[in-house]
Amino acid sequence: MRDIFKGFALAVSMLTTVPFFKVHDFFKGINGYAVMFYPLVGFLLGSALWGVQSLLSPFAPSFHLGIIIFVLWVLLTGALHLDGLSDTVDGLYVAKEKALKVMKDSHVGGMGMIISATFLIAKASSLAHFEAFYLLPIILMLSRLNIVLAIYLYPYVTPNGMNTLAKEELTKKQMFIALFYSLILVAFFNMWLALATALLVLFVIKSFFIKCYGGFTGDIYGFSIEVTELILLNVLLFSL
Repeated sequence: MRDIFKGFALAVSMLTTVPFFKVHDFFKGINGYAVMFYPLVGFLLGSALWGVQSLLSPFAPSFHLGIIIFVLWVLLTGALHLDGLSDTVDGLYVAKEKALKVMKDSHVGGMGMIISATFLIAKASSLAHFEAFYLLPIILMLSRLNIVLAIYLYPYVTPNGMNTLAKEELTKKQMFIALFYSLILVAFFNMWLALATALLVLFVIKSFFIKCYGGFTGDIYGFSIEVTELILLNVLLFSL
């Protein structure tokens, strides 16, 4: 039970800037539990954003409120996944044999900066016109469920860090628990379209990066979360 709680605390620490559960040591035995809780952390983040939107909606214009939620979204996640997006994009603009080294570089390249800025504009615009804020918990949950599936199913090509431990420690049971509670919440919100979209995005991303590099890196996990969120926002924006 203690390892489960530490795993949850590590998941919160890894995926958010919330200061209450900060765990920076990847203790043996808790990393699989941390991954198991990724979708739940996403759901809780989305619920917090939806709660803020509900509280402020009587007082703020809808367009401006969407921008407020966008800013809060970035702050709560610490732009962690956006960093993965920019590093992954930088890697795509160099030779394959140099890509992994470029991704590890702490400096953001020109293309990574340009694409990240463009991506942020697109995400802010999507939220400014988004009306179904009650679906934010599902959007953030499914984007992180994709990472659980990617960690369990697909190769990881960089040998160091928490993701290596997560790959080694994530069990089939933990993966299925994450999938099970995610499916229950998808059914409750009747968001099978969102689930199908998220899985399709994961399939396309894994096909591309396995062909390019032979598998995933931590940066590609962040890239996957950001891309999944943006696509889900727009699929739901146009379909609802």
